[in-house]
Amino acid sequence: MFTGIVETTAKVNLLEPRGEGIRIGIAPGGGFTEGVGVGDSISVSGVCLTVVGIKSGTLEFDVVSETVAKSTLGKLSPGATVNFERSLKVGDRLGGHFVTGHVDATCRILSRSPRGNEERFEIELPDGFAHYIIPKGSVALDGISLTVASLSRGAFKVAIIPHTLAETTLGAKRVGDLLNVEFDPIAKMVARYLEVRGERPTGVSMDDLGKHGFT
Repeated sequence: MFTGIVETTAKVNLLEPRGEGIRIGIAPGGGFTEGVGVGDSISVSGVCLTVVGIKSGTLEFDVVSETVAKSTLGKLSPGATVNFERSLKVGDRLGGHFVTGHVDATCRILSRSPRGNEERFEIELPDGFAHYIIPKGSVALDGISLTVASLSRGAFKVAIIPHTLAETTLGAKRVGDLLNVEFDPIAKMVARYLEVRGERPTGVSMDDLGKHGFT
């Protein structure tokens, strides 16, 4: 379990094919490998991975074919930069929201636009995920806990402050780039509960949100 508050960024310095999967190595530096051991969970750009080896400050992970197919990790190249967060410990501050590291989809950046001292990113919202997201709700993009600023048909927007642009990989992202997206796990549990009861909505409209006080 993670909080979506990125601790640092790290360079990819190992990429090896392993059957249908890959082994990747990242070097976070700055003392962020201290206390990390084999078997620990790390969020790598929003994907929960298990440390399988530690060599000279490099953390190594095996990425299975399912993760390669459903996240951006399969598109990494040597020297790429990723977001890094160690898993929560009991008693840690929860600065963002609960993030599991189980990516739901990869979504494209549709636009970036300055707005005062922030930037608005418009992100595509694939079919079938609209009922997991509401204005002012939480979403994780590449492992970063963000608040949904607005929601429209087929897209949502988030506001990014300068600190987040500077301290994570978002600052270097361009329109058309893919991001790992994880929707709020609480929203997913509620949706599953309604589905079991036979009440799952096929989608959520802005009118629906307004009727229930979300807009």
